[in-house]
Amino acid sequence: MGEPFNDLKQVELSVQAAQKMVGQATMSMEPGQLQAATDAVNDAKSQLQKALQNATGVDDEFLNKQQTLLNNCEEQLKEAKR
Repeated sequence: MGEPFNDLKQVELSVQAAQKMVGQATMSMEPGQLQAATDAVNDAKSQLQKALQNATGVDDEFLNKQQTLLNNCEEQLKEAKR
């Protein structure tokens, strides 16, 4: 029973880290930070996919919210790189 909780917590933490990095990168517009933020978003997406594979159905709302947050991060990065 502990495994799904760990997956969910890992998703939450990786999404939070990605959000922070995207915020910092889009404020500084420094190429290295933008790349690190892109990597953080990709890592969070990997964690999310892993959690989705182990999802039990009761966590759908949480996972959908995390997906939305990641989509917002990706959109922010895309706009910043233009």
